[in-house]
Amino acid sequence: MSTQKELAKLAGVSAGTVSNVISGSTRVSQRNREKVLNAVRTLNYQPNLIARSLKTNRTRTLGIVVPDITIPFFPKIVRGAESAARERGYFLIVLDSEHNHAREVDMMTLLRSQRVEGILLVASGGSKQTVESPASLAGGPPVVYLDRLPEGVEADSVSVDDRSAAEMGVSHLLSRGHTQIAIITGPLTLKNEQERLRGYRQALQRSGLPVHESLIWAGSFDRNEVARICHKGLFKPAGRPSALFATNGVTGLEALRSIYAAGLQTPRDIAFVSFDELTTDDFFHPNITCVLQPTFDIGYRAVEVLLNRIEKGRAKGRPDRIRLPATLLVRESSESAPL
Repeated sequence: MSTQKELAKLAGVSAGTVSNVISGSTRVSQRNREKVLNAVRTLNYQPNLIARSLKTNRTRTLGIVVPDITIPFFPKIVRGAESAARERGYFLIVLDSEHNHAREVDMMTLLRSQRVEGILLVASGGSKQTVESPASLAGGPPVVYLDRLPEGVEADSVSVDDRSAAEMGVSHLLSRGHTQIAIITGPLTLKNEQERLRGYRQALQRSGLPVHESLIWAGSFDRNEVARICHKGLFKPAGRPSALFATNGVTGLEALRSIYAAGLQTPRDIAFVSFDELTTDDFFHPNITCVLQPTFDIGYRAVEVLLNRIEKGRAKGRPDRIRLPATLLVRESSESAPL
């Protein structure tokens, strides 16, 4: 196994410079940093992280817990977080809670046992998310929430501007002549889902239209429940809405499946817009109009907030609340005006 002395000799720098590069110090010039990193790749150098953490009381590792790594939205966030962590000399451990709050608690406990210096968390969105969750226990590493912030939690968070993003999607449907627009949400125990519902209401009110509570379908991340809610809403005696806005990709995907299962088509029978690109969007024809989140940037900025807490000793103080703009990608599913 190669040593730091061998790295220094190959790179043509001092052993202290090698140590600074390995530890992630910013005191090394870019030229010398590249020399050392090239030597690391050439010699396939593997630092002894356990020995280093015992000596310095630092592991330079971060953790991230996501609800479902198979949904493309989350790997994109992870990629942004990993990029920011790597640039600052940190490693990132990725764990999957499988949309289960109890498992999420276990994952957080595991990361603490591994002595990570900070944690990024996309909440599972279960019905019982409280400030007593592991993310908020005193004495642990700092936690930054991404995308979803549970009700009652005051913590650092990074997401899109949920209210204005949802308003943008609903306003697009209004501009196409739709006035009977239904909304299907995720669990309203999450602040971001509440904000997206507010954006829906705001878009209607600014257009001078009433908000019909019967067109607000409070949903979840459970496929069967979403299918049941959609079936009930699409076959109301008073008639179905002319358009449907889904507040997240997980719920939106099942809502779209329910539309097709009912023998309906978009946009001929009902226009459709989803918050987030759908998992299998390329398989849907016509293609789906969606509100796009800057997923890479969400992960990247979250690490910046987390490292600010870690490296500047900002363990206390008001939470940082970063809100990024979303964009609207218009496709065929919303293009037809109602009859």
